[in-house]
Amino acid sequence: MTTVAQLASVWDRELLLTGCQAVSHAVKLADVDVIAAYPIRPYTEVMDQLSQLIADGELDAEYIIADSEHSQFEIVKHASSVGARAFGGSSGTGWMYGMEALVVTATDRLPPLFLVGNRALDDPGAFGVEHNDAMSIRDMGWLICWASTAQEALEHVLIGYRIAEDKRVRMPMALAMDGGFLTHAQHMVKVPTLEAVKEFLPPYDLGDRVLHPDNPISVAPQVNEDWVIELRRQNWEAARRARKVIKEAYQEFNGIFGSHGSEYDNPYFSEFMTEDAEAVLIGIGAVCMPTRTAARRLREKGHKVGYVNLRWFRPFPTEELRACLGRVKGVGVIDRDFSHGSPDDGGILMNDVRSCLYPLRDRPNVINFMGGLGGRDISIDECINMYERTLEVARGHVPAELVSWTGLRE
Repeated sequence: MTTVAQLASVWDRELLLTGCQAVSHAVKLADVDVIAAYPIRPYTEVMDQLSQLIADGELDAEYIIADSEHSQFEIVKHASSVGARAFGGSSGTGWMYGMEALVVTATDRLPPLFLVGNRALDDPGAFGVEHNDAMSIRDMGWLICWASTAQEALEHVLIGYRIAEDKRVRMPMALAMDGGFLTHAQHMVKVPTLEAVKEFLPPYDLGDRVLHPDNPISVAPQVNEDWVIELRRQNWEAARRARKVIKEAYQEFNGIFGSHGSEYDNPYFSEFMTEDAEAVLIGIGAVCMPTRTAARRLREKGHKVGYVNLRWFRPFPTEELRACLGRVKGVGVIDRDFSHGSPDDGGILMNDVRSCLYPLRDRPNVINFMGGLGGRDISIDECINMYERTLEVARGHVPAELVSWTGLRE
């Protein structure tokens, strides 16, 4: 058998792709068995591209057009339960419409992968990016990961299936990407060979939990107080084990693809100019682009700032983030989400980051920036302002208001 070490290259070709197109190529490489489609903006192009691949004979998969998002998610859930590698997706309120199925998929410990093309929740109507759609399942037993480039999107379909389907985990995987900023933006993307993908991603195997007449088992029986808490504890343990599996998966990915130009130093987040930073911003998704540019400009002026781009949101990288942010004096958290009435009226990410840092004796001062909601751009100048305010906090000038809204109309 040909091993990866014997391959001339793990990459097949380089293509100009949108984020959505990159995901569709990864679904093909993952040899997905069942695709359920109810496409809505901004993730529509994934399903358009997959239907084209099937029509052209490049992908052999069942492509089922659902009558709603709820039905779509049910199809994917049941396909996964009978031993099929399954894929679906949605955005915004479409994602919310399938909430019942999404919760059950997690509590039944089934490992399909869904793309969430982040979109604002109606009303009022908006197609621009917000993160509340994907974050709505954060407490339900889902793996949640954000891609920041089309290359990351392609690779994390493969990484996502590898982690979700591991018998120690078996949790559904939500791969999120910023609507418009990434779903529709074109990037040069390296597409790996099928041989390399097969080395990394084993065939789907649900083991003795597969639903089949020859394997009589009960799935989701009515148990009430007799067994619910024990089942919740099992899911809790799976989420804890996922951290180890994530690290193993990235080590394997780096071993196959790393020497050929694609490697992840840290599975959970990437760091930019943080080594000697006094103040750091942390965010999710496409906001990494203006924040990194702003950091470069401030570094040129002698300001010690850096940026942390969070990739994995669930499981939350508690220990790793403490080690990273515990080195600095000030942290500014950028939330492209909202959590009205939360502690200190902060965003979802801010409260997770602050909770993570709380046990540290010399924990940094934390402030929160709310911005980019509904798809509004976060400019480089706004990021410079956020860095400057976080530097003030790092030097002990803590503002009376923890939360600032950036980019508001006057």
